[in-house]
Amino acid sequence: MSVVGLDVGSQSCYIAVARAGGIETIANEFSDRCTPSVISFGPKNRTIGVAAKNQQITHANNTVSSFKRFHGRAFSDPFIQKEKEGLSYDLVPMKNGGVGIKVPSFFTDAERRSVLDAAQIVGLNCLRLMNDMTAVALNYGIYKQDLPNADEKPRVVVFVDMGHSSFQVSACAFNKGKLKVLGTAFDPFLGGKNFDEKLVEHFCAEFKAKYKLDAKSKIRALLRLHQECEKLKKLMSSNSTDLPLNIECFMNDKDVSAKMNRSQFEELCAELLQKIEVPLHSLMEQTHLKAEDVSAIEIVGGATRIPAVKERIAKFFGKDVSTTLNADEAVARGCALQCAILSPAFKVREFSVTDAVPFPISLVWNHDSEETEGVHEVFSRNHAAPFSKVLTFLRRGPFELEAFYSDPQGVPYPEAKIGRFVVQNVSAQKDGEKSKVKVKVRVNTHGIFTISTASMVEKVPTEEDDGSSVEADMECPNQKPAESSDVDKNSQQDNSEAGTQPQVQTDGQQTSQSPPSPELPSEENKIPDADKANEKKVDQPPEAKKPKIKVVNVELPVEANLVWQLGRDLLNMYIETEGKMIMQDKLEKERNDAKNAVEECVYEFRDKLCGPYEKFICEQEHEKFLRLLTETEDWLYEEGEDQAKQAYIDKLEELMKMGTPVKVRFQEAEERPKVLEELGQRLQHYAKIAADFRSKDEKYSHIDESEMKKVEKSVNEVMEWMNNVMNAQAKRSLDQDPVVRTHEIRAKVKELNNVCEPVVTQPKPKIESPKLERTPNGPNLDKKEDLEGKDNFGAEVPHQNGECHPNEKGSVNMDLD
Repeated sequence: MSVVGLDVGSQSCYIAVARAGGIETIANEFSDRCTPSVISFGPKNRTIGVAAKNQQITHANNTVSSFKRFHGRAFSDPFIQKEKEGLSYDLVPMKNGGVGIKVPSFFTDAERRSVLDAAQIVGLNCLRLMNDMTAVALNYGIYKQDLPNADEKPRVVVFVDMGHSSFQVSACAFNKGKLKVLGTAFDPFLGGKNFDEKLVEHFCAEFKAKYKLDAKSKIRALLRLHQECEKLKKLMSSNSTDLPLNIECFMNDKDVSAKMNRSQFEELCAELLQKIEVPLHSLMEQTHLKAEDVSAIEIVGGATRIPAVKERIAKFFGKDVSTTLNADEAVARGCALQCAILSPAFKVREFSVTDAVPFPISLVWNHDSEETEGVHEVFSRNHAAPFSKVLTFLRRGPFELEAFYSDPQGVPYPEAKIGRFVVQNVSAQKDGEKSKVKVKVRVNTHGIFTISTASMVEKVPTEEDDGSSVEADMECPNQKPAESSDVDKNSQQDNSEAGTQPQVQTDGQQTSQSPPSPELPSEENKIPDADKANEKKVDQPPEAKKPKIKVVNVELPVEANLVWQLGRDLLNMYIETEGKMIMQDKLEKERNDAKNAVEECVYEFRDKLCGPYEKFICEQEHEKFLRLLTETEDWLYEEGEDQAKQAYIDKLEELMKMGTPVKVRFQEAEERPKVLEELGQRLQHYAKIAADFRSKDEKYSHIDESEMKKVEKSVNEVMEWMNNVMNAQAKRSLDQDPVVRTHEIRAKVKELNNVCEPVVTQPKPKIESPKLERTPNGPNLDKKEDLEGKDNFGAEVPHQNGECHPNEKGSVNMDLD
């Protein structure tokens, strides 16, 4: 079982894996840990990553990139319409109105659900969608050994991330084993891409004036310019001198060139650099922090390498920025750490993570008999997450709740609504009173708002005896905590009453259970009545029994109508389509591999037939084989350019039918002398041992003569066999098949060793030396040892049979486990 962290960015992605030795960022097939977020669609298959990136200019219309921000957005979305203008590929509306695992902290519920759907379509089990900055903070904090204790003032660290397409900042409080996100701020439209676009605009204008070339008129020329401007931007981060930009055959077979230095670049991007401070001011206002409260500023993301960006951030906080984290891999490593914490297969240091809700969320509902609406903000901005709250409503029938973002202007998404939730099967009590309905709202581990459960408190009168009535009443307080017992460890519970009042009255964030409602019977009110009944005197007339009331929580179905949610049928269709595409990619890869194998075979044999293989094939066969190779090569580049996999397999078999015997003869001629030499050495070795035995050598005198005869017999037989095959092979020419194969010679070596080795390696029998007599517990009879015993008079007597002294130090520290 393995867990991975995915950092899928707009430009590139990283994958980190949790292993026994720690977190490792894995490399792709090109041995590069950075994989471009690019997919190229060919006529028969898809290419992904580096291979797709290499096709971006030649197959611009079929190569898709920068698609991350399209998650959960409709085709008519203003953001989509604006982005569509600068894309090399076409966007088309789909039937459901859409386009087309870490996520930015500013992703809304619709975008997060879209990412989860995408993960499900490709067969990934997503344990958690994690905000970028939270993943970075976890990667930073879990390795820190000097964090303050839980009862001490936390250490506040600000994390700044400027990637390819967005700018995010986050303030986090650290204690030992604990991380809490205090607040987040962002600019979703400020990133490295914007700096690239400034350069592209500048050089487009310069080339138009200087060379009369309109780069925007041809998408391939524009893509090449984008790539060169990105390289120039990176070079200017480490060089302040003038740097050239040269592109050969840019347009109309014309070469273009230009220059730029860092100061010109900063002047060109002055407007973008001013935007950096806006999210930083917003963060400090939200968290009520001052610059002196911040212990460190950690920067990550590729665009933070721009010197002007670093300077702006450092100037704002009045202290130097830190670059202790890997700017590119920090998010993926944090995600992998979180997965390892959640997985039972890994033992990781305990570290709790409390995230924050990026946007305030409110609920609105209608009252039973009034036209007025009730509105309540259930989660404020930067509220702890994951988190659950329980709201109580008094209703006689089904009712509807609508969730929406309280501050639509601060949400980078055109739709403020999250969804409508209908609580069904609600009915009035038998006495006509309104039923108490408990609704549990939650922001889950993915950062998605949902109404997880709803239950109706139902009063059921019972006609049972006193004993059973008391027992029924005892169940009431036990059922209430059970309702909220499924709240996870990181969540708290909030209870609210919502009746005919125009607003919800909340008790605040409480970890305790909700106070008992006056409408519900309590255990304290019932048990004393039973006690009084037992204390009645015999001469008094019996009172009529009062009916006892049992409280039952009835689970209610909740129908969710979300703003962005793929239907089950549509999701299954996408899963099936993706499965077909994966199979098609696999088949196409196998077909190409078979084609390449034929091509490699042609080149290999043609090269070696005029070299090392020339002696091992007769002249007639040589000419025939060369002719076949030429015919196969011509077929490959003509009618065999696009054939089925089996056609290439058949061609390969035809080539190998002629080529394999030649290849085998060459290999046998290379290996046979070495193996025969090894066999001869073993024969000499055993023959010498047999001769030493016959000459009464003391070394082998313990071996039985019958056993040694077996050795001599085996040596003679194998030596005769070797002489015969060597003589027969000497009569054969190199272009004929060998008399004996190397595997047969190795088998003879093994057979010889199996017979002879056990005999010649027999150990000599051991001769036992006479033992020195000793008394059971007495001293040694030796005089010297006796004198030593006198010198150690008073020392402890050593124990026999491995017994330990009761006071020995070693026995105290023995690990009994």
